[in-house]
Amino acid sequence: TTAPLHQTTRKPDGADGVHGHSTMSFSRVAVSKARILFSRQTVSFAAPVTSSACQLFVGPSNVVYSGSPPWRHQSRRPLSSFQRRPSPNIRIHAVSIFDGNYDDYYNDNDQGAEQAFPTDDEETEWKLSPSDANEGEDDEFADLFEGGNTELDRKVSALILERHRAYQEKKKKWIENAKPKVRVQQIDERGRAHGRGSRKTANAGVFIFPGEGYITVNNCDLVDYFPRESDRDLVLSPFVATRTCGKFDVRCHVAGGGKTGQAGAVRHGLARALEKYNPEYRPPMKRLGYLTRDPRMVERKKIGLKKARKAPQWVRR
Repeated sequence: TTAPLHQTTRKPDGADGVHGHSTMSFSRVAVSKARILFSRQTVSFAAPVTSSACQLFVGPSNVVYSGSPPWRHQSRRPLSSFQRRPSPNIRIHAVSIFDGNYDDYYNDNDQGAEQAFPTDDEETEWKLSPSDANEGEDDEFADLFEGGNTELDRKVSALILERHRAYQEKKKKWIENAKPKVRVQQIDERGRAHGRGSRKTANAGVFIFPGEGYITVNNCDLVDYFPRESDRDLVLSPFVATRTCGKFDVRCHVAGGGKTGQAGAVRHGLARALEKYNPEYRPPMKRLGYLTRDPRMVERKKIGLKKARKAPQWVRR
């Protein structure tokens, strides 16, 4: 049985009722289910339940939903692609695009990945033959493959041979230039090796020869000429890199610049002298940068500044 409810719905003009209005009714079971559903959603039922208050939708298994059904705004696709069943037509093994056998790509009787590769009986090598020149080309180009004696063949062969010889000559030069430079020992008749170095505005000339490790700078001892320990460490760094401390005596003359610049110039000249005395000392010093001239120079003073970059103190007033 149905019980009429206080609710009207709009119908098209010309239908039953005045101006399209008619009475709509619900079953008592539907109303009771709606009351239970809305009581859980804390909805007041002081007024009679009408279709304007809730719209009932019967879903699967005779479940009553209020408002819009949940399947209208939710995707039925699984949250992850891993939940889907793999397609039987997808091949899970890698197949070479050149050696693969794709005749059984959609074959359900595939026995495994070994069918995708050719067998020993099948031909796997591509060979170029003179007959290939006739496919889609003029007959005159076939002589190039057969080694004919035509005039065109002789001209092309001579041109190719000339370019090949020129390329071989350039290749020889490239190989010679790419070879590492052969370094030999350079010592004078007195058994000394000489090297010149510079740093900033300082220039130094250094002589080394086998000895007990005495170092003289401008006819002064190393400790007397360079009182700072950092400058002495800078001078001795090439000996530390080559592990030759105490094996050579050093005599050098340095001029220009300050103490730090002179120490850098002596180190540069000493490293070059060690390289000339024994080329095997070059790799460790080259790796540490002792054989490279330091290009840094003092930055000039700017007008309006106290020094190169120092600005005068700023005052508000």
